[in-house]
Amino acid sequence: MATVNVDKPSIALRPPSTMMKLARMGSMHQTRLSFMRVLLRRFAAEQWSFKRTLWQMDNKGVGVGVYSATGPDRTYSLVVFSNDLDPSKRSDRVIAEEWDSTFTLFDGVPNDADIKRLQQNVPLQEAGRISASELSLSRANRSVRLFNYVRETLAQGLQPEAAELNKVGYLMRTTAVYGSGKFGAIDRRFIAGREEFTSPFQSELMAVYMIRMFSVDIVEHLAKVDSPATAVTLNKNLRRSLGIGNSTGLGMAPFIVNHPVLFNQWMLSREQALYRVREVATCDLETVERFCVLLERQQAGLKYWISEHPLQQEKIAALRADLASLNSKVLPRELSPQVYPWNTLYLWAEHNLSLEGQECLVTLLIELYPHLVDELAANMSADEDQYFKIDGKMKIGSIAELINTHYQFALNTDFTDRDANARFWYASEEKLEPRVGERFDEPGAEREHPLAIARDVVGIYKDIQQSDPNDVVALFLINHPEHRLVVRRIQQAALHPYSEIEDNLLSNKMLPIDLLRCKLSFFGAIKFDPRSDRWVRINMFQHAPLPDELLNTYDDTWVYPPADSGAELVQEPIH
Repeated sequence: MATVNVDKPSIALRPPSTMMKLARMGSMHQTRLSFMRVLLRRFAAEQWSFKRTLWQMDNKGVGVGVYSATGPDRTYSLVVFSNDLDPSKRSDRVIAEEWDSTFTLFDGVPNDADIKRLQQNVPLQEAGRISASELSLSRANRSVRLFNYVRETLAQGLQPEAAELNKVGYLMRTTAVYGSGKFGAIDRRFIAGREEFTSPFQSELMAVYMIRMFSVDIVEHLAKVDSPATAVTLNKNLRRSLGIGNSTGLGMAPFIVNHPVLFNQWMLSREQALYRVREVATCDLETVERFCVLLERQQAGLKYWISEHPLQQEKIAALRADLASLNSKVLPRELSPQVYPWNTLYLWAEHNLSLEGQECLVTLLIELYPHLVDELAANMSADEDQYFKIDGKMKIGSIAELINTHYQFALNTDFTDRDANARFWYASEEKLEPRVGERFDEPGAEREHPLAIARDVVGIYKDIQQSDPNDVVALFLINHPEHRLVVRRIQQAALHPYSEIEDNLLSNKMLPIDLLRCKLSFFGAIKFDPRSDRWVRINMFQHAPLPDELLNTYDDTWVYPPADSGAELVQEPIH
């Protein structure tokens, strides 16, 4: 084949003005850099072993269980307390006081005294207290219809229908997974130096992976109780198809606003991964065909992405059309000889696909080149204390220049407009959970939390116009101490271009679910199903390898369900 001489196209990281808009953030998908995929790659590479070490459950499924995860240096234990919950008390809302199951991740192997202490506290959740021996606190409820269907089917000696499982995709869903010092748990700074926890949220996701094990064990236990003579265990293929659900509300949303330096690292790493793939000058036929296989599997999984929310229904429909367009666009024998083929394809997508489709394509492109992108996962943590100190010697005129460079989106917003200032963020008195209020219709605006970054930038900019540009920040803040928070953010933004959401979080058109979707995509969640504009259900670890499969050949494309899910099922009796 003749050499193609062509100038290298101008390829750059997508700018914050493109990436940091809520509509795009609310269309993001998991990638190879998502935290649960980083976790499972570590489990496989280091040959972590998992086992159930304690199972004391009665005929109602009430009792305690312990699961261990053992790596090269340490063992962690998930301690489970299972409940026979009155259906009238089952709620995914944060105001719930009882759950089907509660959990804590214990640092090491608990003894009898530890379990007794935990049994007095973990089922109480926020009302109890755990200790520095615990890394996380969580709870989960059954997905009742599917849980009962699987229980009844297994008790009869039959396997549930794969299509029925895929409609929901999980037997239980967590309603909170607390860590990082909450309710007495050990603070992250004391464990961040452990190799297995260098990436964000690894201890919390380790707990969720083991909760997935419990969710199948408890349904098999109850099936055995119902019919000891005929009950069977869940086929491995079906077990793998089940993840763990999660109901997430506004409690998660402020995190990415309150951790701008960390959030910058997440977004920057993702954008660097895309940039590296777009920089690939040529690709072989095998790589293009692998893209086509992943695209086919992504399309197959779409039929099980179901939502009742009209906005998400529209986005799923658009994604189906987008993937069909991609399928017709990527002809292996035409794409592979091209120069910079993936850049060409991405630029085409920018003009022809919805935001949902563009961000799905980003996921697929990043998937193709693990040797180029996986190392970026090491950059997704941050020492936020390093950037906390305000530079008091900086001139106020320099602050104004930074605002003009990084915050034009704020200066272009008129906060005297009621619609632009329609909402406020606060914490509920009962549960201290973040909430959004309607400023002109509800009381409480005087308790507003400092999440209105764009409005605060406009406020300091006005005061700077009335000040000597040669004054130093320290002097300015003596006269205007209310601007300390925003000065720190402006100085951080100079070094962290993806640290700020370039949208108005007070607007009457703002959708909190966009914030939730963005953060959860970095966790590795799939099947986003908004239940309103303020909370969403997701699935985690669906199709992930089972613990024993981590010890064999590890397939890191597990997140894409196989296009053929009709594997023969084997009946496995319960012993």
